[in-house]
Amino acid sequence: MSTVLIPETASAAATMRRNFWLGVWRVMKRKPSRLAGVIIVAGFAFMGAFGPMFYPAQLPDDSNAITQAPSWAHWFGTDPQGRDVLALVITGSRYVLLSAAVTAVITVVFGTTLGLFSGFKRGRWDSVLMRITDMKLTIPGLPLLLVLAMVWKFGSPIQMGLVLGLLGWGGVARAVRAQTLSLRERGFIEAARGLGLSTRHIIGKELLPSMAPYIAMNMLIAVTGAVYAQVGLFFLGVLPYEANNWGVMLNLAVFQAGAMITPNALGYLLGPLLAILLLTLGIVLVVDAMDEIFNPRLREE
Repeated sequence: MSTVLIPETASAAATMRRNFWLGVWRVMKRKPSRLAGVIIVAGFAFMGAFGPMFYPAQLPDDSNAITQAPSWAHWFGTDPQGRDVLALVITGSRYVLLSAAVTAVITVVFGTTLGLFSGFKRGRWDSVLMRITDMKLTIPGLPLLLVLAMVWKFGSPIQMGLVLGLLGWGGVARAVRAQTLSLRERGFIEAARGLGLSTRHIIGKELLPSMAPYIAMNMLIAVTGAVYAQVGLFFLGVLPYEANNWGVMLNLAVFQAGAMITPNALGYLLGPLLAILLLTLGIVLVVDAMDEIFNPRLREE
């Protein structure tokens, strides 16, 4: 009897996966801008992973091309050292995107784990964990980063991502806890508890899959938050310029190249700004698509 059910189960699972991806394609096709968002995000991921490989570790200076305006040879012009701005944007993307990815993973994993456990267990565990979360939310991030900058140089994107992730999980934990409190009263959770299933099984096999779309969207949103945070810190000069990234480019464009008053240096400012705006646009479009994919109420007939 089991030999008959196993193929049928596998076939049903394959059919569900196929229907899911067909639904994803319909959502993307309904609004081509969403497909453009996926392409943009994938393009930035490719640029961060492989883009710096197309350039030397130290971009060469060119004294004959100092602070030039955009041209066919240099699409965004050159910086005060004569380096191509587009090459700087591409090579600087790895630091920004890797640290943002580390931030998003730490924020979502830590916040989701805490929120799921707190919301499901409730009682004393919920009170203790939420008081810790509230204490974390009251810690001002900027002064703490100022203190840490005196100890760490933040030359590594892993260090930057680690710090930003540990500072940013509180909001996710609160939101996931609220979702968990709602889901734990549903019939399928009550049935799982009635069957005597362990807490680990209920959280990992029942609650977590139901919240996966919400968690995925929070991860994408955490990426944009991390990009803004680190770029802002480098732009303000809070962190030392020991890393090649978009925030350092913006600071040097404004305070060294005089991009606000020198037309030739404007491309040096616009290069990283357009990269940040384009990445944000791609993530917003992907989140919009995910919201409709995983929320049947928003699907159009």
